[in-house]
Amino acid sequence: MSYGIEFVPGNISVKQVVNYTKLAESKDIDYAWITNHYNNRHCYPTLAAIAMSTDTIKMGPGIMNTFTDTPASIASFMCTLNEISDGRAVLGIGPGDLSTLPKIAIQGEKPVARLREGVQQIRALCSGEEVKKTGEMQFFDYDGAKLTGVQLPGKKGIPVYIGAQGPKMLELAGTMGEGSLINASNPKDFEIAIPIIKAAQEAAGRKKHDVGAYTAMSIDKSEKKARNAAKIVAAFIAAGSPPALLERHGLDAGNVAAIKDALGRFDFKAVGGLVTDAEIDAFTIAGTPDMVAQKCEDLKAAGVTQIIFGSPLGPDMTNSIRLLGKYVV
Repeated sequence: MSYGIEFVPGNISVKQVVNYTKLAESKDIDYAWITNHYNNRHCYPTLAAIAMSTDTIKMGPGIMNTFTDTPASIASFMCTLNEISDGRAVLGIGPGDLSTLPKIAIQGEKPVARLREGVQQIRALCSGEEVKKTGEMQFFDYDGAKLTGVQLPGKKGIPVYIGAQGPKMLELAGTMGEGSLINASNPKDFEIAIPIIKAAQEAAGRKKHDVGAYTAMSIDKSEKKARNAAKIVAAFIAAGSPPALLERHGLDAGNVAAIKDALGRFDFKAVGGLVTDAEIDAFTIAGTPDMVAQKCEDLKAAGVTQIIFGSPLGPDMTNSIRLLGKYVV
């Protein structure tokens, strides 16, 4: 089992992200994943700052996409990050936030096919190839593209982790990825996802795959404080979940509809009153160190091989990282 941690450079500054990552590294956390949203601080310079301030922790965007960034620009960035970090770069890449893309005048069409081509071209460029036109690609049929002014990562390349939720993306992760990043905190979700990944992995003849659970984590010595801190995150996840997912976790669709309505009105006080233990347990890992440690063991038993401690982490981020290091890692 390995462990990662997610930081969102939105409400916290780049300097704070760097300091939190240094603390995480001191607690033997293996990976730092930095979110990528156009409305937040950009993950590229944030990752560069992390690379120059740490020694052992691996790092990468969690996650990029091939709608807002081209495969060529992603390849150039990843090679540069790998150079700065002395070989510690990892790439988290996915289909993109299909609810956000239209806000920036991008239509998220054919995300699976687009991502497949993108990963193929990123790998080719990072290996030093001159990528020539084939006539077989729909989105990124490069015509003589080559990275000439970067330090290439060598034969091992840069590990690619594919952000996956639905069956087609999970298949792609198993077919092409060294790992996957799955937004889920509950073993029930991995009981569905992992067999899809494994079947695709075996069909592609790939030997290893790191199954990452991109969890919503909240830890504190006070169970009440930890679970209260997780309520808003659980609310947003529940509100955006399809009926089949709500049914899988035995959630009350009527209550989830009420949560969604309250979120739409920005009535967070009402949201706090509507979110129950059922939503918290379905979509987050929240509680005391002992509770969190047990839930992480349950994920490990389900086949997860990397647990990523994601937002909100807890009522106090510094304290949460220290608790995770002491009781879970």
